Amino acid sequence: MFINKKASLLASTVILGSLVASPAYAQDGASEEGSTILVTGTRIARRNVETAAPVAVVDSEEFSLAGEVNVENVVNALPQVVPGITSFSNNPGNGTASLNLRGLGATRTMLLVNGRRWMFYDTNQIVDLNTIPQFLLESVDVVTGGASAVYGSDALAGVVNFRLRELDGAEFGGQYSITDRGDGQRYQIHGAIGADFADGRGNVTVFGEYYNREEIFQGERTFSEFALGGSPLQQLGSSLPPETRLTYRGDGDTTGTAFETNNDLAIFGSPGSLRAYETPRDLYNYAPANYLQLPQERYMLGGYGSYEISEAVELYAEVAYVNNQVDAELAPTPILVNTTLDIDSLVANGFIDAATEAQFRALDATESGADLNDGTVSVQVRRRLEEAGGRRNLDERNSFRVLAGARGAITDFLSYDAYYMYSRTRNANIQQGNASVSRFTAAINGTGPTQINIFGAGTLTPAMVDVFRIQAQNGDISDLQVVSGAISGTFGDFALGAAEPVGFAFGGEYREVNSRFIPDEFLASGDVAGFNAGQPTSGGYNVNEIFAELNVPFETESGMRFELNGAARYSDYSLATVGGVWTYAGGAQFTPIPDVTIRGQYQRAVRAPNVGELFQGTAIGFPGANDPCAGDGTSGNGPVPTGALLALCLANGVPQANIGNNAVLQPDGQIAALFGGNPNLTEETSDSWTVGVVLQPSFIPGLTVTADYFNIKVEDAITTISLQTALDLCFNTVQDLSAPQCLNFVGTRDQQGAFGRTNPPTLGGANIAALEVSGVDLQIDYGIDLGFSLLGNGASDLNLSFLGTWTETSNFAADQSNPADVDTCAGEFGLICGEPTPSFKWTARASYVDGPLTFSTRWRHISAVQDDDDTSNNFVERVSAYDLMDLTLSYDFRESVTLTVGVRNLFDTLPSTPQFDAAGQVINDTNSLLMGDFNNADQMNTYPSTYDVLGRDFFASVLFRF
Repeated sequence: MFINKKASLLASTVILGSLVASPAYAQDGASEEGSTILVTGTRIARRNVETAAPVAVVDSEEFSLAGEVNVENVVNALPQVVPGITSFSNNPGNGTASLNLRGLGATRTMLLVNGRRWMFYDTNQIVDLNTIPQFLLESVDVVTGGASAVYGSDALAGVVNFRLRELDGAEFGGQYSITDRGDGQRYQIHGAIGADFADGRGNVTVFGEYYNREEIFQGERTFSEFALGGSPLQQLGSSLPPETRLTYRGDGDTTGTAFETNNDLAIFGSPGSLRAYETPRDLYNYAPANYLQLPQERYMLGGYGSYEISEAVELYAEVAYVNNQVDAELAPTPILVNTTLDIDSLVANGFIDAATEAQFRALDATESGADLNDGTVSVQVRRRLEEAGGRRNLDERNSFRVLAGARGAITDFLSYDAYYMYSRTRNANIQQGNASVSRFTAAINGTGPTQINIFGAGTLTPAMVDVFRIQAQNGDISDLQVVSGAISGTFGDFALGAAEPVGFAFGGEYREVNSRFIPDEFLASGDVAGFNAGQPTSGGYNVNEIFAELNVPFETESGMRFELNGAARYSDYSLATVGGVWTYAGGAQFTPIPDVTIRGQYQRAVRAPNVGELFQGTAIGFPGANDPCAGDGTSGNGPVPTGALLALCLANGVPQANIGNNAVLQPDGQIAALFGGNPNLTEETSDSWTVGVVLQPSFIPGLTVTADYFNIKVEDAITTISLQTALDLCFNTVQDLSAPQCLNFVGTRDQQGAFGRTNPPTLGGANIAALEVSGVDLQIDYGIDLGFSLLGNGASDLNLSFLGTWTETSNFAADQSNPADVDTCAGEFGLICGEPTPSFKWTARASYVDGPLTFSTRWRHISAVQDDDDTSNNFVERVSAYDLMDLTLSYDFRESVTLTVGVRNLFDTLPSTPQFDAAGQVINDTNSLLMGDFNNADQMNTYPSTYDVLGRDFFASVLFRF
């Protein structure tokens, strides 16, 4: 049936037509005699909906008031969430949206739809939020802490359950959004039809949606149009320019050549003419060619229904199909090869001028051994392949999910629920703008059939580009099967005092997970520059489980209430490294008077390694990091190596002459590294507990205050530590390159001592880390009848809500055996901690409801955060507190048409626009959101998933009901 907006707003003090983190407690009409409610976090249906674990609830009204049609945008605003991959994640990014609860990682957060698992999209078994039909959401429930005992593996950080509503009628609507700058258009059209039948014993709902989002390039915002880096912050960029940079690798005398003045570096400043390479003058600004907002096109179809044959048998089914297409675009391919140049062929082809020829021949004439006068010079080539076009990366995911089940009454006291679910996602990834490294190298040194001219910007003809340009493809196939059955009920009428009967549930579940990553020949061989190469991945496992729950309430005639609950699950994995594991939970609630409830819960949770962590083929990546051996004593680059660090750098293959030479050892902010799976991984475990209070003072009707302390510790955490953490661990902490965690770094440097792309460091997952988060969630909700109406409706209502989180700790120990080496990330951001983890984050909303009119304002706040690197003085050491204000106006026309308009980021709060002095250095206030990609930011000189990068943003929507 349809839910009237005003009625929904006034139905209870739990949901006030806004973003509310509500404890589950009795709502109007919810605790009538005989009615039962199934609460997220338990399989036991109950007349009372209070739970020992805190449950945050986002009502469907929040999506319309916020003007959001993608689930990610509302969920990421929750204080409990640290944003994961979003629509602004271009590099890295994969066109999906993930949920990272408590900052513990998307793989440790379980996502459910209607209390059951949803479809995931890759070998890491992560759900794409934007495959969930937002327009049919009734609510989103967030349960804090481990919930493996109830739902199984993955629920270490908690559970997020998306509840879909049934319809009896039809709804059609759409929304259009556009930024204040006239770009980034987004529009959605959706419809749903539902009908009751068989005298209300059955219902069928079908739905469809089309969504389109236009791209925005980084060059279209002033804060992101330059690649910034260094300290002081300045216009920098990549050392792989379109003009071609050469590093001389021979032992000839560079006196009088372009290589003499800057560490053997030279560049073709004009076609065919070599000169000395200069920094930052010759760095390539890659920023404008990268997406700021990724374009997206989505088609969604589905339906669900149920039919009650009798009290003993009710059949139900769900089906969903999503086609999601997302582009990513990066600057043209950067390519780096070590090769030789044949001087005679370059002259014969007219690729170099006479002055450059003379320099090459002078070098060749002073080299030693077999290289003396051999007609070649040995160089490293760095080139940006602009003539090949940008790197476009199209992901097209086709996902479907089918589910069929039956439920019903066994006796007056027992009921059952059993279902089978199958889901499958296939992603086709097409990459344009890549280059074959082998073909490019052969075309430079003359060993191939065609020689190409790379000696200056714009010198590659279309025919030359065709020699090395390739289109690469890969695919992901992931499927999940679940067979689950449970019996729940009560022990007859057995009850303690005036409470409802003692409740229980028990059952079993079988799950099977399979995933594959299928790269083409180029990607699998590694003979590719542009997008990252990777080896095939294939694997899967299954698990058999039994579980049980018990709920024991006690209540006196005076209303004092005490309740105990417990849950346990045994899981037997086909993985030999995991085998059989137990998870369990216990909680209690005490209500001495109706106004006050005290609650607490403890949970032991387990997460088995996923397919990607176990079986991922080796893949190359380019994480941001600072090489300790490249420290030159300037801010942001670290100190010049001395003592034990100096000895380690020399032992690791850095020539004495290049120690502390940042320009040679690390000309870029990224370092190539290999990543892969580990079939010897075991399970992760977590211990979490919460304790809190719910206040509903009878002397202030409509007021609810909840406060809950949470503490979650994860041990044996599977982690591929960041390259920066690995470097710090090996070179500054352990200082022993023969240590097990450092063996992969030995012998990985090139001739000049830099980490090379042909033999990069290897980073693999292991059960070695520990994670801990703790803090307090505070929620205040208040609704009041104002007693007057501006529109003549007799009365109006004011609804206020506040949802905030204080993060006390957010710790990461890369080596849990060394408790002294812990990264403390609460209130910090940077290369170690990544996305900002503010100490305080809140969302508050005030809504004025006057009959059909709703006027609402939302306040989103993120407290200031500090840079996580205490050893370096980065340009931005502190990001100031951040506040956004949103306004929404909604009007119901005869309850059949709702028109909503609004503006997000009312005051156009964006990262600072950089201002530069004559030397190209940034002179902005350092207490800004502008950070610089090479210092401590994620991308776009900021953290685009945390801080708004669109600016003032308008939306309008209409909804028709029939």
